[in-house]
Amino acid sequence: MRHVIFGGDGFVGRHLAPKLLADGHEVVVADIVKSDLSHYRHASFVHCDVTDPASVAAVGMKADDMVYNLSAKMLSPIQVRAKRHDFFYPVNYHGTENIIRAMDKAGAPKLVHFTTDMIYGHTVTYPMTEEHPVAPLGEYGMSKWETEKLAAVWRGKGMSISLFRPRLIIGPGRLGILEKLFKLIDFNLPVPMIGSGKNPYQFISVFDCAEAARAAFKAGVPNEAYNLGSLNPPPVRKLLGDLIRHAGSKSILVPTPGWAVKRTLDLLDLVNMPIMDPEQYLIADEECVLDVSKGERQLGWVPQFRDEDMLIAAYTEYRAKKEGRAPAATHVPAE
Repeated sequence: MRHVIFGGDGFVGRHLAPKLLADGHEVVVADIVKSDLSHYRHASFVHCDVTDPASVAAVGMKADDMVYNLSAKMLSPIQVRAKRHDFFYPVNYHGTENIIRAMDKAGAPKLVHFTTDMIYGHTVTYPMTEEHPVAPLGEYGMSKWETEKLAAVWRGKGMSISLFRPRLIIGPGRLGILEKLFKLIDFNLPVPMIGSGKNPYQFISVFDCAEAARAAFKAGVPNEAYNLGSLNPPPVRKLLGDLIRHAGSKSILVPTPGWAVKRTLDLLDLVNMPIMDPEQYLIADEECVLDVSKGERQLGWVPQFRDEDMLIAAYTEYRAKKEGRAPAATHVPAE
């Protein structure tokens, strides 16, 4: 069977493609860039800009293709308020729409599509199931929620679309906002926390995301949405404290009044000097933990990687790059 991965040269795609190849499938990666990845010895690459309908159509999808949409603009680099809509929507929403319309024209009905847990906004119920109220706090979350509504329309026309809502995805090749944290630790500087640090913080490994996409295909692409997050995430204070000890740093954790920090960050955002996106800091001291049991029940998917190990692996990669060494591309699974 042929699998077409839009955005397949990116973070999740470069781990999904080898899995599908190992299963004996034909893989086509459609992306705007092509990296020097070993699996291109066996996978095909097609240059594709998802914001251009003609470019998407030129991929040449067929009726029996299995399609994945991993293309997205993320919250890093931070954008000023006025530029957020035009930054996120062309790829996140219109790109998704272009892919679905091209699938429809080709008669290809099966799609796995990644959105985000940021569609939920503030925590209302804990833990957050897939039925949690939806109230995005910014353009990124809203652009992704709009794609979920688009998926609902096309499901009504006969498509099978599995949606995934991941927490912050980390793994080899992506540091994002974590790089700021790692620099503080490297320089033995205080590490401020928004709030007391008693609330948990949940990641999801890129390896677990790739396996979830594969599991959805194997389960027949259910018309469902699934949360993606780690199991038993530790409190922020423990997560960061363990990292500081691992790094041998003299940094100390500094709890702060969450409301005061948020209002300060609001002000910086208002004057176009953002250091975090509101979608990140407004929920930073809340109990934002995703319930991922639906994925286990319906897909047989269980996350294998611990938050503590993921963060230390990311720091190890950061140090290796800084020192000019080749970083390892593995994490340690959860016991």
